[in-house]
Amino acid sequence: MTTTDTELAFAHPEDRAEASAGGNPRDRISLRDHVVEADIGAFQQERGHKQRLRFNVVVEVRPVVEPLEDDVDRILSYDRITESIAAELAAERLNLLETLAERVADRILGEPAAMRVFLRIEKLDVGPYALGVEIVRSRAERPVQRAGADGDEAVHPLVVYLDNATIAASDLSARLDALQSQRLPLILTVGLPDLPRPLTGHKPTQRRIDLLAIEQNAWALAARDARCVVVATRTEIDWAMKRGQTVVWAPSKLVLDAVDGPQGTAPVTLALWLAEAMSATALVVHGEVAVPAGSRVPVKRA
Repeated sequence: MTTTDTELAFAHPEDRAEASAGGNPRDRISLRDHVVEADIGAFQQERGHKQRLRFNVVVEVRPVVEPLEDDVDRILSYDRITESIAAELAAERLNLLETLAERVADRILGEPAAMRVFLRIEKLDVGPYALGVEIVRSRAERPVQRAGADGDEAVHPLVVYLDNATIAASDLSARLDALQSQRLPLILTVGLPDLPRPLTGHKPTQRRIDLLAIEQNAWALAARDARCVVVATRTEIDWAMKRGQTVVWAPSKLVLDAVDGPQGTAPVTLALWLAEAMSATALVVHGEVAVPAGSRVPVKRA
């Protein structure tokens, strides 16, 4: 770990947000050192005794495209952040700061302007030190909501990586039948085709060439089975997921537009990133390919 990494690990969430902003940083609002009292903790001695919690929050927001006209209703108000904290603390007693952090972040991301949240929560009364957790969550990681009889419900798709042997296999349709039998929205991902492609020796241009080559392979899969509809945008994916449809992911747009997206073009890494961004039920991998460690979604081999 470098000195910079160490400094950022203990820095304010605003510094973390700035360091990961990339070339096109978003506008940010922040809440610093917001202290409230709450009954929280997993140990018996913590029950029935309120303790101080300190919140530091940074929210990256969409740019305001209309004139502000000094109107508070056209921005994400700071009150919405403190209200999110208060609402989750009032909802029920919790054992873990981790649970509280997830719920507060999810509530904040429910605001139309909020795109990414950096959140630190610390207990101040456990000793001569502060204990805490820090998380980063983005709107892309929130599950798609599908309207149901009892209100909106989260949609968690199945993301599947197909290697070239599986795409070319005579039983491809039968495999797709088996995947669809799980009755989950299905997002298929593919790797590079078994064809030569230009090698530029220049990382930015090579990245785009590789992504386009993956998209060529996506179209090759679409030609094998009419159910495989190629999509490129989050809107197209969300639309298909709400209707339980099967799609094939063309990765260029989402990957290149992402502020905190994957840096390389290793196909399984891209598939895993998509699975995490879509809050997938699992990533199912076909073929003898390496899968990065540390996934936030279950990884299964077909």
